[in-house]
Amino acid sequence: MLDTLTTIDRRPFASLGHANHGWLDARHHFSFAGYHDPARMGWGTIRVWNDDVIAAKSGFPPHPHRDMEIITYVRSGAITHKDSLGNEGRTEAGDVQVMSAGSGVRHAEYNLEDEATTIFQIWIEPRTVGGEPSWGAKPFPRGARSGRFVTLASGFAEDGDALPIRADARVMGATLKAGERAEHAIGAGRHAYLVPATGRLLIDGEAVEARDGVALTGGRTVAIEALEDAEIVLVDSE
Repeated sequence: MLDTLTTIDRRPFASLGHANHGWLDARHHFSFAGYHDPARMGWGTIRVWNDDVIAAKSGFPPHPHRDMEIITYVRSGAITHKDSLGNEGRTEAGDVQVMSAGSGVRHAEYNLEDEATTIFQIWIEPRTVGGEPSWGAKPFPRGARSGRFVTLASGFAEDGDALPIRADARVMGATLKAGERAEHAIGAGRHAYLVPATGRLLIDGEAVEARDGVALTGGRTVAIEALEDAEIVLVDSE
């Protein structure tokens, strides 16, 4: 059993599921598509965390989704979204888009840039199924997250500046300079999953490399120190 007081569950980048389709080089933190690991089916209500590198002038053609909250964090480059609701938009590095698939929607995601785009795509199970699908995007300047966690997407009304999702979860981001520290309190019964997009961290005394995943259980406050300049994404969910 995981000792929630002294141990973190680190998933090294090299241990993640891997699929290289040429135009898409994908790493899977949890079971997805052709990658299946019964020990990594999700974390709380977090069902998918994909680390995708999308080649220039390529992307995902139109395909359907339903009953899932889909959050895309753009690490570099830009992603262009188009869906069956008539929404269309381009989301740049450091910014976030969310799609509540609800009762069903079709969308396409393309990298129309002249260089590769890198993203984290995160799927969270909604608190209820069905409902009208929706899409939104918002810029989140990295400088505004310096030295602290900022909520980027949230299912809680009090997080009014965040993009809304229909899940009891928060997607958070922080940028730490080497030597800076931050903390995050995880409520009892909740789950957190953290990935440094860039930079090495020390989490409760354990070294974590860029793009490793860290699964954390609730009822604790986790201490995070940057060993080098780092950009961090964290999801706190049921």
